Amino acid sequence: MHHLAAQWIVGLLRERSIPFLICGGLAAKGYGSERDLNDIDLFVPGEHFASVVQAGQELVSKTAAHRQEEGWDLTYVQFKYEGVKVEVGSADGPQIFDASNETWVPLNIDFSRYVIVHLLGLELPFMLKDDLVRYKSALARPVDIEDICAIRKSAELENSSSGGR
Repeated sequence: MHHLAAQWIVGLLRERSIPFLICGGLAAKGYGSERDLNDIDLFVPGEHFASVVQAGQELVSKTAAHRQEEGWDLTYVQFKYEGVKVEVGSADGPQIFDASNETWVPLNIDFSRYVIVHLLGLELPFMLKDDLVRYKSALARPVDIEDICAIRKSAELENSSSGGR
């Protein structure tokens, strides 16, 4: 069902020419994580956030609001498509809780820093691997540690199969 939810949100964004950046578990999957996806996480520029909320209004399962939860401090909306949660965050001022320093730090979402990955039958703009690992390292929740280990293992396998190039 994740591919249907991804097709829905990507279609909604692309038909409105709204830039977006995939992060979270889906991005980790694109970089080698094999765990089951909990949801689809992505960011849009703050100036487009309200139009995304409006466009997907009939599927809202958590209203658009500023929330501080599970290591995140940001404005987001949650949609539910075919039972799959799709969380769209505003790139205006999100912060994450850096577990090692026990402090909130800015999460800088840069829409010029991405790589296109083919996943779920779509060409998707993913947050760069280093950026993803950096924020998941700061959050350091068990799911983040699992993703980081899988990403690193996948990169090692990739490097060894290409002769280190």
